[in-house]
Amino acid sequence: MNARALYSGVMTTTSVRLAAVAAIFAAGVAAGALLDTALPQASAQTPQAAAPVDNAELLDLFTADQADRSGDEIDWEAVSARDAARQARVKAMLAADVPRTGADFFHAAMVLQHSSKPDDYLLAHELCVIAIGKGFDRARWLAAATEDRFLMSIGRPQRFATQYRSEGPGTPMKLYQVDPGATDAMRRHFNAPSLKEAQEREAMFNKK
Repeated sequence: MNARALYSGVMTTTSVRLAAVAAIFAAGVAAGALLDTALPQASAQTPQAAAPVDNAELLDLFTADQADRSGDEIDWEAVSARDAARQARVKAMLAADVPRTGADFFHAAMVLQHSSKPDDYLLAHELCVIAIGKGFDRARWLAAATEDRFLMSIGRPQRFATQYRSEGPGTPMKLYQVDPGATDAMRRHFNAPSLKEAQEREAMFNKK
């Protein structure tokens, strides 16, 4: 075989190999393009979980709780009986894992903080913490108030200056003892008043 024939044979073999490599590369690119095209379609077909909806019954319980505390003439004995029924229903719903949204936990907490039991105040506080964790900022003040109410109910100073009480009918409202270890900066994070503002409110409550 002369040199020209040998060179021609080598070039032919090289060309065949290059063509094969090019074909494999083209097939890979095409497969990748198909994969890239298919992925978004598959993702688009994946159903998205629906956002939870506020529970209508918890909202109704909250609304009734607030309505019972509006107006000038309030029959507290009748309100107390309705409070007990609402609180029992909220606890049943909590046991059934009904609350889902921040508003749900806030509504449940508001009903429970009108209880007369320290354990209910503490539970209400914990529900507020969950509501805040879910982004429901309206629960911030109530988180402070429920902690204060719990502390007051067990004879300890409150921290956020949200609670007032009187010694009986006809006696002035007084800001309950405040723990000096809690600062106004802390209170601001919970949308609670400064200590000075809380003291000024005491004067407003007793203004004739």
